[in-house]
Formats: sequence, structure tokens, C-alpha cells
Amino acid sequence: MVVIVGPTAVGKTAVAVELVCDIGGEIVSADSMAIYRGMDVGTAKPTHEEQSRAAFHLIDVVGPEHSFNVGEFQRIACSAIDDIMQRNPPAVIVGGSGLYVRAAIDGLDESVPACDEDIRNKLTEEARIYGNEHVFEMLKRIDPVSAQRIHRNNVKRVIRALEIYHSTGSKPSDLYDDDAKRPSRYPNALFFGLTMDRSALYARIEKRVDAMISAGLVDEVRFILDRVTDPASAAMQGLGYKEMAAYIRGEIGFDEAVDLLKKNTRRFAKRQYTWFRADNRVRWIDVDGKTAVEVSNKIKESLSK
Repeated sequence: MVVIVGPTAVGKTAVAVELVCDIGGEIVSADSMAIYRGMDVGTAKPTHEEQSRAAFHLIDVVGPEHSFNVGEFQRIACSAIDDIMQRNPPAVIVGGSGLYVRAAIDGLDESVPACDEDIRNKLTEEARIYGNEHVFEMLKRIDPVSAQRIHRNNVKRVIRALEIYHSTGSKPSDLYDDDAKRPSRYPNALFFGLTMDRSALYARIEKRVDAMISAGLVDEVRFILDRVTDPASAAMQGLGYKEMAAYIRGEIGFDEAVDLLKKNTRRFAKRQYTWFRADNRVRWIDVDGKTAVEVSNKIKESLSK
């Protein structure tokens, strides 16, 4: 099993496609937004050409109007991985969503409670009335470690952390830290992280956002908003969707929305680096100036050692 991780826009999908075209296998997406149908532009979902060259799993799983959590992802990801490993290995897991990668490879502790709708609805209503900062400050008081790990504007994850605390009486950071010490479900997985000069990555992010706008991101978000009325829904928390939704609702101007998306994407890339660099299983490959084929060949060389 091969796991390819790294920040957004670094080129993970292109490398994975070249790898499976060379050595065989199938790709399992570990992206928290690519699971939603109709959300193609803003998620930088694999292109039709890429999907024609390699078999992908866990993209276009549910419509954006449906709720979908990491526990559900873990269940279907493990099923897909086990099927590939028996039928057409290797399974190549690709993603920048750290929690989803952990769920797919290591498995999350089932003692972490499922959704409590009553608590979640109460907290969601508080966020609506008093603002996102209100619920974030609640989290800071009860679990400062989780407050450092979760961005204050990620209302869905802030509320989920508070929900876990109120359901169990335990800090979510303690539960997740204990969870990280458990043996991995797939202990033989080989992790590769793609990295590049930070300024070069930020230039790629700028270029990607501009390309998304040209490819019709605003129209895609309008389509999603016609189906998803709750601004706190999981689908609307994705990068690109929340910023363009604010523009469509008239809360900010177009240029401000684009600038905000670029800034939020850069911040997201920093958090991705922080998450994956804490995992000592990851072997880092500098992809600056290298093609996807060249990076794939480096991974292949490591596999043969």
C-alpha cells in the first residue's frame, strides 16, 4: 500500500496517476470534499483524462445536500482498500485531508461518539445567533489544544469538537491523541509526502484559484447553494465554496472573495504541512522542477529497495 500526501496544489493526483499507470493498482481518494457529487471545480477533482487512465475510489459518493462524516468515510475507505489489495494491488491512497488519511490507514477510535443531533443543533443555533467566534471561544476554554488545531472559521469542526466534549466529558484532543497511539490498521503502508519551496507552492495556489474561477467556480457554487440551504453544512465548509457563497449572498465583493480564497488556501497548506510533518512515517520528496513522471519514478525506486 502506498500513501501520497502533501499540501494542496503540490501535484499529488498527477503523481498517483503516473504511479498506477506504471506499477498497477487503483487510487483511493482521501479528500473530505471530493466525495460530493457536483463539486468538481472547487475540489480540483481528478480530470476526465486522469479518471480515464486510472481507477479512482471515493469520489462522487454522495450529493452535497447529504451529511457525510469521517466515520462513514472510514467504513467505505477500508472496504475499498481491502477490495483493491485482494484484487488489484497496490492500493494508492492520495489526499491532503489529514484526518481522512488517518481514518483510511490507521482507523479512528470507535469510542469517539457519533453525532448527537440535539447538541449539534443547539451549538449550531448559538453560532448563528452569536457568531462563529462565540463557539470558538467556548472551545478555547474547554480544550485549548483543539482550538490550536482547528481554524476558528471552520465552524463544522469547532462544533464537532464541542459536541464530543459535551457527549463524553473528555477533551477531544485527548481522545484523538490516545487514538493516534493505537496500532495502525495497515501497518505496512508506505507514506510519501510531496513538498516544494513555499513561495513556489503559493504561486501554484494563486494559479490554481485563478484557473478555478475561469473554469466556472462561481456558477458551481450557485448550483450547490440551490441544493444546500444550510451555510454550516459540511459541503459548504470547503475552500472555494464558503468564500464564493459569501460573494453570491452579497456579503463581500468578488475581488475580496478571490483574495480571501487565496489567503485561506495558503493557510490551509500550512496546516497540512504541520499535520503531515508530525507523522514520522512520511518520506518527503522535493518536487520542485520535477514532472509527475519523475516524482512517480522516485516513489517506484523507493518501493523496490
